Amino acid sequence: MPRDAKVLDLAGHTAYPGLVGMHNHLMYTASINFDASGKIPPPGGLVTPVAFTAPRLYLASGVTTIRTTGSIEPHLDINLRDKIDAGEMPGPRVDVTAPYLEGRGTFFPQMAVMKDPEHARRTVRHWAREGATSFKAYMEITEPVLAAAIDEAHELGLKVTGHLCAVDWKRAIAIGIDNLEHGPVYTDTQFVPDRKPDTCPPGRAATASWVEQDIEGEPVKSLIRELVAKNVAVTSTLAVMESSIPTRPLLSARQQALLSPESLRSHLHHRALVAAIAGSTERQMAALRKEFAFELAFVRAGGHLMAGADPTGNGGALPGFADQRGLQLLVEAGFAPAEALRIATLNGAKFLGRDRDIGSIEPGKRADLVVVKGDPSTRIADAENVEIVFKDGYAYDPAKLLDSIKGMVGIR
Repeated sequence: MPRDAKVLDLAGHTAYPGLVGMHNHLMYTASINFDASGKIPPPGGLVTPVAFTAPRLYLASGVTTIRTTGSIEPHLDINLRDKIDAGEMPGPRVDVTAPYLEGRGTFFPQMAVMKDPEHARRTVRHWAREGATSFKAYMEITEPVLAAAIDEAHELGLKVTGHLCAVDWKRAIAIGIDNLEHGPVYTDTQFVPDRKPDTCPPGRAATASWVEQDIEGEPVKSLIRELVAKNVAVTSTLAVMESSIPTRPLLSARQQALLSPESLRSHLHHRALVAAIAGSTERQMAALRKEFAFELAFVRAGGHLMAGADPTGNGGALPGFADQRGLQLLVEAGFAPAEALRIATLNGAKFLGRDRDIGSIEPGKRADLVVVKGDPSTRIADAENVEIVFKDGYAYDPAKLLDSIKGMVGIR
C-alpha cells in the first residue's frame, strides 16, 4: 500500500463487488412519443439516447460494468465506451451490443429489419468489425434469420442473446442461442394456443399463457432442463416488469428529481393508463409472481441467472436504480441476499468471460467496489445506501454524480 494512501474508517459499512449489469441500455424510451391526442403516431416509438446521464446513473448506483443488450445508436455506444476507457468521462466499462437484429413489423423505426439470413450474416460481420462484442435478437425476428445470426456470431467467437416472441424459447435453444432476456413469462410464446410459426402473437398472449403454467409441471421442467443442458443463460429484469404495476412502489422523490419534466410526465401517464384497465394490476402481479417462481426454480436446477435493469418500458426503471431494485426483487422471489448479489455480479462476469478481472473481491482482480452504509447480506435494501464507488481503484462520489444530472434524465 502506498505510504500516502488515505485510510477510511468504514465501521458500519459493507463493501461488495461492482454490479455487472447484463441488460443495461444507454437510451430512454418513454418521452416525446405522444401526440396531442395522447397516441403514438407514425413512424412509431422513438428512442432517446441518454449517453450523458446514463453512465453517471450507473456508476453512482454501484454498476461498474454493463452490457448494452441492444443498441439504437451503436456508434455512440462504441465512442462512449472508448471515452470512458480513456478516462475522459465517468461511467462503467461497457460491453457494446450491436444494433438489434429485428424482423418485419417492428414498432421501433430506429431498428434495422433483417430481410433474410444473408442480411443477418452481413450485419453480424459488419458490427463485429466495428467493435461490437455481442448481439441481441428482437421480437419479430424469424427462426431462419436468427439461426444465421447465431451461426455467424459463433464463427466469430461472439454470443447472441434475445428478447424473443416470433421464435419461442425451445426453438431458440435448439438453434444455439446463448442467452435469453427477461424470463419466459414475458417473452416465451411456446404455450400460446394456435400460434403460427415465426409470428409474434399480439398483445400479452405470451404472458397470459405462462401465467397458466405450473412451474412444477413437466412442460416447464422440460424447458429448464434444456436451458441447463445447453448452458443457456437467462437475464432477470424484474425491476422493469414491476414498474408498470400501479400498486408497486413509485419512483422515489430522489429519482423523480433526476428526470426531466417531460420524462416524468410520460412515465406517470403510462402508469395511469395501465391502472385504468380493469383487472390489469391483478394480471401483472400474477405474471410477476410466476416469473419469481421460474427464476428460483431455474437456479435451483443449476441454471445460470444474471441480472440487469432494462431501463425502458414506461420509464420507471432508471439506469442504476433499477439494478439496485432488481436485487431486492430477487430476494422477494426467494433468493438469499448473498445469492442475489452473486447473480448481479459474478454471474454476469462469468458470462462475459471477465471473471478473472471482475465480479468478486479477490487479490489480483480490478478494484471494483461498492461501499454502502449497512449490510446488504442481511438487509438487501441497504444496497441503495451507496456512499463510495470504486472502479479500477478510482473512487467516485455518488452524490456529486447525481447532482450533476438533476432534471436531465430522459433527454441527454
